[in-house]
This record gives sequence, C-alpha cells and structure tokens, in this order.
Amino acid sequence: MKSFYMFVLTTFIWLAPLQQATAQEIFVGVAAHEVDTPLSMKIGEEGVDLQVGYRGKRIEALSAIGAPSPYIFASINSAGDTSLIAAGLSWKIGTKFYLRPGIGLAIHDGPSLRFAPDGSQTQLGSRILFEPELAIGVQLSERIDLEASWVHVSHAQLFNGNQNPGLDIIGARLVIKLP
Repeated sequence: MKSFYMFVLTTFIWLAPLQQATAQEIFVGVAAHEVDTPLSMKIGEEGVDLQVGYRGKRIEALSAIGAPSPYIFASINSAGDTSLIAAGLSWKIGTKFYLRPGIGLAIHDGPSLRFAPDGSQTQLGSRILFEPELAIGVQLSERIDLEASWVHVSHAQLFNGNQNPGLDIIGARLVIKLP
C-alpha cells in the first residue's frame, strides 16, 4: 500500500512541470467507495475516497472526436482498501450546467485474490482496469465549478469471463480553473 502512495506522489511530481504549461483545471473531491449499482457487486470494501486530479486543455488535434481534455487523478481510500490512479480523456458538454463523460485506464492496489463468505472471488480481476466516468457539473463562478461524479473501474470480462465485480465510486468534486 505504501508503495502505491509513493507511485501516486511520484507521478504528480513528475507531471508538475507539464501542469504549468498545459493544465486547465485541478479538482479535489470526496466520494463514497463501493457504491452498489447494477454495474458492480459487493466486494467487501469500506471507507471514503479522497480524490485529486488535473485536467488539461482540450486537444484540438482530436477535434474529429470532439477535442477531449486529458486527465489524471488519484482516488485514495480512507480505510486502506482499493486506491487507484487513472488517466484518460473527457469531454465537457455545456458551460453553466454541463455533462462530462470520460474514459480512461486505471491501475489499482486492491488484492490480487479475495473471497466472499459464499466462496465467490471478489478481487477486481486485473491490475489495470477500464475507467469510464461521468460528471454532472455547475459553474459556480468564473473559476470554480462543482461536480457530482461517478467513476467505475472494471476489466469488462476481458480477462476472466466468470469474474468481474467492478467497483463504483460516487461523490462530489470542487473544480478550480487555472489562469
């Protein structure tokens, strides 16, 4: 677990020189960990997640797919359960009120093998997972937005057709636009 936190810290320090030139906004948030939704199943984890991340400026070279913004964020679990770092692309649709879908990849520190009381396996199935997300936001001021966010991590049954519990994280983020 300690090595995962060091990995997250090292990644953000490594990206720090890039953020001054390319970052559009930073965000911080708090989220419920292991929310029961139709896309996941109980894996026996607890706590809340603290999130911190960066979103870059829109990539105009990708205008054919809507000029998405790159992002990277870390979600650290307060109970010592699964934490993750994710990176991908997101699209902001709207201004004052907006929708922000995104898709990326995540690497997590959850256990490689875990069993529920009924004997079924509850580990996430792969160290690297797909990370679709969706946020609904509102612009509070010229530089501040508030978002309700949903993050799902899963391997989409690509690595094991019988085992794919997934993990859903739902919370709120404060978004600060950089000058």
